Formats: sequence, C-alpha cells, structure tokens
Amino acid sequence: MRGARARIIRTLARLRLGRRKSSGDTDALLSMLPDSALVPLQRDGLDPVAELGRRRAAEPVSRMKLPFGLRAWLVTGYEETRAVLAAGSSFSNDFTNLIGTVGITAEQNPGGLGFTDPPDHTRLRKLLTPEFTGHRLRRLGPRIEAIVDGQLDEMAAAAAAGRPVDLVQSFALPIPSLTICELLGVPYSDRAEFQRLSTTRFDLLGGVNGSLGAISESMEYLLQIVQKQRVEPGDGLLGRLVREHGDDISDHELAGLADGLLTGGLETTASMLALGTIVLLRHPESRDAIRDRDDAVDPFVDELLRYLTVVQVAFPRFARERVRIGDRTIEEGDIVLCSLSGANRDGADGELERFDPARAARPHLAFGHGLHRCIGAELARMELRAAYPALVRRFPGIRLGTDTSQLSFRKLSFVFGVDALPVELTEDARA
Repeated sequence: MRGARARIIRTLARLRLGRRKSSGDTDALLSMLPDSALVPLQRDGLDPVAELGRRRAAEPVSRMKLPFGLRAWLVTGYEETRAVLAAGSSFSNDFTNLIGTVGITAEQNPGGLGFTDPPDHTRLRKLLTPEFTGHRLRRLGPRIEAIVDGQLDEMAAAAAAGRPVDLVQSFALPIPSLTICELLGVPYSDRAEFQRLSTTRFDLLGGVNGSLGAISESMEYLLQIVQKQRVEPGDGLLGRLVREHGDDISDHELAGLADGLLTGGLETTASMLALGTIVLLRHPESRDAIRDRDDAVDPFVDELLRYLTVVQVAFPRFARERVRIGDRTIEEGDIVLCSLSGANRDGADGELERFDPARAARPHLAFGHGLHRCIGAELARMELRAAYPALVRRFPGIRLGTDTSQLSFRKLSFVFGVDALPVELTEDARA
C-alpha cells in the first residue's frame, strides 16, 4: 500500500505541475478584459493587491467593465458581501444563467450545490448534510491523522536520503486528495485523474475553454463511477446515497455532488496547507504555540482561513430582481461578483491586513455565507487542525528551501495557490 500511495502522489504532482498554461485563446480572452476586472484575482505575495483595498475604501460596491455586453458589479466590503451571500431569494447561482455567454453550453453545467438554486439546492443539500455531521466526520478523524503521519514519514525518508522535499507534492496535495477520496469512496486507481481535473478548472490562465472542458471531462468520468455504484454500492458517500435514496437522486445529480465535493475540498485545502506553512514559518510564535499547546490550534486555523482566503471570488450571482446593496442599486439580470479576499481584509486602519490569531474573532467569509456556505467547511478544518501541528512537531526546525520571492504563486486564479514549496526538514528545533 505504501508503494502504491507513493506512485499516486508522484503522479498527482506531475499532473498538477504540468497543467496547461496560457494559450493564444486565453491571451485573447484576457486582452479583452480591462485590468480593473482582473484585480480580484491578483495577489502581491500572499496579500490581495493594494488596488483591491483602495477600491473597497472608495466604493465597496463598484461597477465592473466587462466585454460581451455584460453588466456586472464587484462587491469588496465585508457587510455588503455578507448581504449578497445571505440574499438567496434575490440572487441566483443557477449555471443556466451563463449559457450562451462566452461560448458556454448546457453540456458544461457541473451541477452540484454551487451552481444550483432552491428548491433543487435545498433537496440536494438535505441529502448531503447527514454526511457532514460531527458524528460522521469524527469517523474520518483517525484516517486523516494516519494520512498526515504517512506523508510525514515519506518526507522524512526523502530528506534522510538527500532528496529535495516539495511541501506541495509531499504534504499539501496528498492530504486533502486522500481524505476526500476516502469520503467519496473513490478507488486509488482513479485519484490522480480526479486531481488533474480538479486543478485545471481553477486556473484562469488555463483558459475559460480549458476550465469548462475540465468540468465536462470530470462529469463524464464521474458519471461512469456513479453508474458502477448503482450496480454495486460501496461504503463511501456515493454508495450510501445510492443505497438510501435510490432513484430519488439522478446519476447527473450524484456526479455533480461528487464533483463539487472533490474540487471544493481538494484544491482549496491543498492551497491552505501550502500557503499556511509559509505564514507559519513567518510567525515563529504561532509555530511554537501550535506545537506546544492544543488550545492554540483552533484560533490559528481560523485566522489563517481569514487571512489567506484562498477562494478569492465567490460563485457569480445573478440578480433576480432590483435589489439595494450598500448604497448601490443592482438591476435585475446584473452579475454580482463578491471578492471574499477583499471582504475578509475589510477592517479599520488596516488592522485586518495583519495576521494575528490573538485578535478577537469576527466571523470570516472564507467558506462563504448563507445557503451556499461550503458544506465541507468542518472537514477542511479537521484536516488543517491535524496537519499543521503534526508538521511542526515532527519537524520543529522546518524552514523554506528558497526565498519567498522565488516562489511561483498562481496568477489570475479563482483559487489562489503556489505551484511548489521547497522546504528543508530537521527535527532539531534549534535549526
């Protein structure tokens, strides 16, 4: 099993690092977008670009200039973002709103919770909710810890053999990948393919057609998995849904739910683990606290989620009716993009631009808000709570293997991340 897992992890890393970069079609698309439309997807190191903060201060709800005759708004203020995300009756998430724009077709609809409105959203979420209760998730706890320990063992072996260690390949990707596959009941032989399809859709430099093509490809693949589960339901989430709900849930709905859970729970948590390690190494007091005190882990993870906000922009909302957000009037049919990274940095005197786990917590929007809040939020927290303390307890002298200026951070991506994170490992805290 250890050898099989190592082969899967190496394949995941190759697929991730080899994903498509910009093409002529993508360059043409980006050239049509004004710089102001790209600001919510840009970063300066780990921080949102300064222009996002300036725009929030001047206009927390501002018009966006988009091609194709689209009328759109960017929401960057905290209260205004919460208001949009909470107004489920005033805004639609339905993917069909996008059909016919920029060449998007009905066949590219991923379904799932993120692109569905009530009553379908309500019915599907009700089916999934029991799978994410504390009782069900606690059963995954020992498995998550075993996954973390297994990756730490492999990192230690690589370091002892003098091989370079990339935290993205060896730690950040495998932990959520193996965890979400355990949850879904995905066989080991299929996990590298799921990873490839997940990462492709999030990088805008891969092209809109590339991202939508990945959605179509993953849905086709997942439909095959679902059809096998219909014949012989397994012990994972898909198998339980088939056994308990049968024909009350369609194959396409099952595939859409699995696709949403995989992509929502894999790439986002992987980015958090990699970027969070950079923050951890910049703040030795936090590293020491979570290494030595269990009660320091929860506030550290919660502040890290707010500070990094790796999902930079929420799913687009389409106004069902005229609605007032802040001091602006949104017209029926308008597109609204909520900058979660901007909203989570909205504080007096720039206070929330700093990382501070000791600060009195304000509910953050890293998992969204309202009826579309991430259903797997607690699972993600479990993985982060298990991974960070284990990392610094096993390697208290861990440090970056290169200057942060040399790191390749993802550009123009809805999910912010870093392509590789070389680290030097030692069990000597004095290092």
